[in-house]
Amino acid sequence: MVKIIFIQPDGQEQAIEAEPGVTLMEAAKLNDVPGIEAECGGACACATCHVYVDEAWREKTGSPTQMEEDMLDFAFDVREASRLSCQIKLKPELDGITVRVPAKQF
Repeated sequence: MVKIIFIQPDGQEQAIEAEPGVTLMEAAKLNDVPGIEAECGGACACATCHVYVDEAWREKTGSPTQMEEDMLDFAFDVREASRLSCQIKLKPELDGITVRVPAKQF
């Protein structure tokens, strides 16, 4: 299992666990993480699963693809740490990953 820590805009933390191979977005939806809307269901066709990946984890999650960057143009308050959680596949090396949920998705 891969542990994920979601931090809400008010600082409240929610730690969940998910199987390797699912996406960060799928794990969030399965565990009812507030603020992860995922309107397109993970097709990288919206920006409603936007998260901020903590700096310690950015190298391990890799860089966004061009398609992901294009979709991030539609996200609210995009930062250097911005990623679409549907594009981050969980793997054992991401155990303990910490991400922040934006104040709003759109």
